[in-house]
Amino acid sequence: MIRFFRSILAFACVAAALAACMPMAMFASGSGPAYSGLRSDWGTYVSSNSVNAFCLTPKLRFLIWEFEGRFGKKVVMQSGYRDPSHNSAAGGTDNSFHMKCMAADFYIPGVDKKHLIEFAMRSNSVGGLGCYPGRNFIHVDVRDRPRGYNRPVTFSGC
Repeated sequence: MIRFFRSILAFACVAAALAACMPMAMFASGSGPAYSGLRSDWGTYVSSNSVNAFCLTPKLRFLIWEFEGRFGKKVVMQSGYRDPSHNSAAGGTDNSFHMKCMAADFYIPGVDKKHLIEFAMRSNSVGGLGCYPGRNFIHVDVRDRPRGYNRPVTFSGC
C-alpha cells in the first residue's frame, strides 16, 4: 500500500514539474493567414518539407515552448535537425549543433526579430544565438555556455 502511495506522489510531482514548464505555450496561437499553407511536423510549424522538427532535444523543445509562451504564437522553424550532407549544403560548420538535435532556426509570424533577439538574450536556456541581417529568423542552440557567460554566445550579426 505504501508503494502505491509513493508511486502516486512521484507521478504527481513529475506532472506538476512538467506543467510548470509549458502552460503558456499550450495557449500559443498557430492560426491566421501567416500560418496558412505551413505544415506541422511533430507539433512545430515548419517552413518547408525539408525541415526536420522530430529530432530536437528536450532542452531545445522546452526553449521553443518558452518563446511560444512569451509571445503567444507558435514558432515557424526554418531549420532543425540536419544530417551531415544537408548541413554541408546549408553552409553549416562541421560541429554544427543542428547535427546534434540541439539547434533551431525560427521566426514567429508578426513578431519583430528584434524582440526575439531581446528575449533570447535574457533566457538562461539559450546557449548560442545567431542573428542574420536581412533574414526574418534567428538561430538558437542549447549548448552549455562557457564558464562566466551570463548571456548566450553570439555570432553572425547579433
